[in-house]
Amino acid sequence: MSLTPRFSHRFFLAALAVGLTALPPIVVAQSNNSDTSLPGITTQPDKGARPTDSGQSDDAAPSDEAAAPDDSAPPPPGDSVMTRPLDAAAGTFKTEKIGPGAEPKTDDAIKPSQGVGVFDRMGAKLPDLPPEKAFTGKVDEAYGAFQRGYYLTAFQKALPRAQLGDPAAQTLIAELMSQGLGVKRDTKDAAFWYGKAAEGGDSTSMFKYALLLMEGRDLPRDEKKADEWMKKAADAGQPSAEFNWAQSLTADNPGIKGLQMALPYYEKAAQQGIADAQYAVSQLYQNLPDLPEEKKSQAREWLSRAANAGFDTAQLDMGIWLINGIGGKQDLENGFNWMRVAAYRGNVVAQNKLAHLYINALGTKQDPVAAATWYVISRRAGLKDPELEDFYQGIEDYQQKAAIDAANKFRRVQ
Repeated sequence: MSLTPRFSHRFFLAALAVGLTALPPIVVAQSNNSDTSLPGITTQPDKGARPTDSGQSDDAAPSDEAAAPDDSAPPPPGDSVMTRPLDAAAGTFKTEKIGPGAEPKTDDAIKPSQGVGVFDRMGAKLPDLPPEKAFTGKVDEAYGAFQRGYYLTAFQKALPRAQLGDPAAQTLIAELMSQGLGVKRDTKDAAFWYGKAAEGGDSTSMFKYALLLMEGRDLPRDEKKADEWMKKAADAGQPSAEFNWAQSLTADNPGIKGLQMALPYYEKAAQQGIADAQYAVSQLYQNLPDLPEEKKSQAREWLSRAANAGFDTAQLDMGIWLINGIGGKQDLENGFNWMRVAAYRGNVVAQNKLAHLYINALGTKQDPVAAATWYVISRRAGLKDPELEDFYQGIEDYQQKAAIDAANKFRRVQ
């Protein structure tokens, strides 16, 4: 059982976006050949009256006027995935049959993540490890008991060492007390031990202590002291601290200067498997000026690693980069697949863009019902798109009904 804490997302995307506003727009790259095809609709729906969409079942839907988006609303955020204009008139879809891919059932299409390890996040197959050498050092009985789940034993073995100033034992005591493992939960005493371990040089406790100082819950809030400990933890190689310190630099120094200061810390965290840092590196490699060409050429690789780690924003960008040919060759099919993965993960922008891909047959066959389905799903989430609304109003009533039925069955993959 690892003691490495979850890192704190300190307004990650917002801070990165502020820094990138002075840079050119982000574009596209990389591929995934996994089969994520959508199951088809097995029966042809009856033609009938034009349905309405309330986000519930078709029988209980309110009028069309309540569901229609505001035509004056701005287009959806994000880079357009359209590489050619919407030249097909909406009426051309009226005679289309309902083809495969209309109903987004997640049972067979996209499987929930079973968890991703650090090696998986690196996005490449690693060579086999060499035979493990016999351990000849001193066995840490306290940590051994902790890893086996014998928390009270771990506490009893670690406490004498912690009282004598052992930073590793102090960190273990703090972790047990903060989570209430084997002993009564006591976050204030845990904060005390995190502080002692941080002073003794334990990088994990430095990071945890910095977070406690930021929160001001079990310790007096002290942002200056928190930043000092976060930087110490980052400089000591703690990956979550590296990411968080990069975030601090970006937030405190808006514009290119802050991004340039943060990049080395993002890179270190990315190399240790932090998916958010891998995404940040991909964006900075693509957009920062005066970077070596070697780094710029690696932007898509880092984006791929973040996408494979399950970061849905990276999956969305992966689809955009592949479709638009950003950071490498254009690959419409794999761009479509990544866009669909992000859509199933609940990314609303990806759901909107997926509708456009189905309309324009980019990376997939043209499918009006599938396009309408994803438009309905994204519209229910609050993303308005006048262009898609025009398309939706132009298809047949029975196609709208099929789309609403499919949208009602959609369940986000966790």
